[in-house]
Amino acid sequence: MDEYLDIVDAHRKPTGKTELKSVIHAKGYYHNTAHIWFYTKDCKILLSQRSAKKNICPLLWDVSVAGHIDAGETIESGAIREVEEEIGLSISEKALHKIGVFECFQSYDNGIIDNEFHNTFIAELNVPLEKLVKQEEEVEALKLVSFEAFKTLIATIGHNNNHFVPSNKAYYDLVLKAITKQIK
Repeated sequence: MDEYLDIVDAHRKPTGKTELKSVIHAKGYYHNTAHIWFYTKDCKILLSQRSAKKNICPLLWDVSVAGHIDAGETIESGAIREVEEEIGLSISEKALHKIGVFECFQSYDNGIIDNEFHNTFIAELNVPLEKLVKQEEEVEALKLVSFEAFKTLIATIGHNNNHFVPSNKAYYDLVLKAITKQIK
């Protein structure tokens, strides 16, 4: 879907301009996304396999839920909307614990210039995996992995594991640290 997004500047300040997502990705405009990492009390993290239909990193495993913040939408309301759309789970803003905003500036062979600010949250998953409903256009599969398995996945990023979305290892380490702290 080619929705309208707010354009921000290099310091995450709103510019007052909106544009279609396709244009933003073609021109490399800065924009906001939400990343929501779900965890369980028994030390597991929910991973989402990107749909085969995705333009970027199809079929690779990634953050539990992620998506663009629509024009005029707050970061938190966008995060809640994305969770509902991608995995069929209703959560409240109170369930979201923001752990930071992370720059992710990447260009891809298909011409997409993706200059995103990942507004990153963690939240406890309070329902069984079987209760989640995948959005076909976004999610191929879901799985829970132990913290140890997650550590192994991020340790092998860049070593052709062809399993996990290649990204900033420090970002994944920070996510795991924040979840571990939240559980304790």
